[in-house]
Amino acid sequence: MSTPSRRPRADAGRNRARVLEAASELFAERGDEVQMAEVAKSAGVGVGTVYRHFPTRQALIEAVAEARFAEILAFARAECLSTPDAREGLKRFLLHIGQVHEDGRALSRSIETALGSTAPRGEVGAELRELGAELLERGRGDGTVRADVTVEDLYMIVGALAAVARADWGDWRRFVDFQMAGLDPEVAGRP
Repeated sequence: MSTPSRRPRADAGRNRARVLEAASELFAERGDEVQMAEVAKSAGVGVGTVYRHFPTRQALIEAVAEARFAEILAFARAECLSTPDAREGLKRFLLHIGQVHEDGRALSRSIETALGSTAPRGEVGAELRELGAELLERGRGDGTVRADVTVEDLYMIVGALAAVARADWGDWRRFVDFQMAGLDPEVAGRP
């Protein structure tokens, strides 16, 4: 006789969301200094609840990173793809990524320390690549983005932008402006 599968309790889902929110805030503020007990206290749950959802600190950081990428994806779908001007949609995408990395410098360091990279992974990573391809296709279609730009080019720009914003190497918004100028069809073929 098989045991009927139980649906997770509603409060378990709420607790997981509270733990992720608290962890995101704490890692953004203090990075690698954050301990699991602090996350539990900030979320208003017991440390056992944190470990039930995230058996290791790395698992928690992976979930925080995935939530961060899911937020970028949701923003891009709502704010970038809906923008009638394809080039402006692409710029909004880059500006949002820069802002996320500026606001979460310590979080980015924690993600990189735990995972070896701050690049999106898994399903959300694939969805972000598809979204990037769609943004570029829209720009190529209306003639506002050079025809030879690939998704790999876009993610090279995204990686450099994230590094500039995380390290505070200068005005990352100006960096976005320079990159957008490089995507202009008028610069294709110039020496």
